[in-house]
Formats: sequence, structure tokens, C-alpha cells
Amino acid sequence: MILGITPARGGSKGLPRKNIRHLLGKPLLAWTIEAAHASRLLDMYVVSTEDPEIGAVARQWGADVVDRPMELATDEATTLSVLQHVLEETWADVLVLLQATCPIRDPNLIDDCIERFLKTEADSLATGFICKYVEYGKSELRRQDIQGFFYDDGNVYIMRGDLIKAGDRYGHRIERMIISREQNVDIDDEFDFWLAEQILERREQSRRARDEKEIK
Repeated sequence: MILGITPARGGSKGLPRKNIRHLLGKPLLAWTIEAAHASRLLDMYVVSTEDPEIGAVARQWGADVVDRPMELATDEATTLSVLQHVLEETWADVLVLLQATCPIRDPNLIDDCIERFLKTEADSLATGFICKYVEYGKSELRRQDIQGFFYDDGNVYIMRGDLIKAGDRYGHRIERMIISREQNVDIDDEFDFWLAEQILERREQSRRARDEKEIK
């Protein structure tokens, strides 16, 4: 089974209650729930939370909810421990981690990632981009000459269930999937929230323009 999961705790520090804060008329969490429901390849999808209000919002938007113990909702709790808890409730061969803080996804992104994961027989897969940041004063290379490194953006992670159970998120065969910069937005602060809002609004305007053109 391929299981999609979104961890959504209530104790965000940077943006309080950000998982249910409204973004263009609906809770931030709802953007990820809708993307998961649009997937053809996810067999099941759940939201893991300790927060009753977040759980109610998740159910309102059609998601099943796994009640998370409070000890797995602290600042010190790891994503790995949350995934292991979900697997104790519902076993899956493949886990697809979809963070609520990444609301910008192309329509086929989740399925494209799953297909790549299965085709390459990877242990894990992450979406991201090539980062060329270097500490000031540490390099005289032009930006185009910097090799850079793959930086995971938090949008989609895929992992084998048996590895997660064994305490390993990565395995040996790691697949890296570069996606468009718009989809790299991961909301941590007010600026990220504003940026996501601008991108989603522009995408919605483009969609409406296409629909009007097709009608004509």
C-alpha cells in the first residue's frame, strides 16, 4: 500500500496556528489535502495531529485523521517518530510525506514523484533544487561556476515503510527530484506566507484565463 501522510501539529512557533491559517480563502492544510486527494496513486491519505481543531479542519476537508500522542507533538519530536507512529496504526509499504507548509504543487507532482520512486527502485526520494549558496568570503567563483548541491525543499518525500520502521528515513538508494522554484516554497514565516499567496494567486489567475479562453 502507498500511504500519504501530512504531519500537522498545533504548536508552531514562527507562525502560530499556521496549519489552519487561511491562505486565499481556505486553511493552509487544505491545499495539501486537496493535492493528496487528486493523486491517482495514493491508496490512502491521513493527517497526523494532536490538536483537536486541526483534526476537525482535516476531517472537514475530507482527510482521515491519526490522533498523535502529545509526546510526539513537541519541538523535540522528530518526523521519523511521527511516521513510525502512523505505521503502527496503518501499515504501508511506501510512505509519501506531504508537508502542509508546502501548498504549491503542480497537478501531477505527487504521482510523478511516486512513479519515479517506483521506477528507480529507490529507498527514498525527495523533491528540491540545486542550491548555490556559499558563505561570504569563502569563494571567489562566479555563481555559474559553483557546482552547488541538492537541497530538499520539503514538498514531497517518499520512503520505504520497512526502512522507516527500522529507524532509517533515507536508505542507500536516494533519488533526488528537481522541481520548479515555485514549488520550492516552504512556509516558515510571514514572508514565506506572503510569497506563497502571490504565487497561488497568479496560478489561479492563469487557470481562470485558460478556462475563459476554452469557453470562447
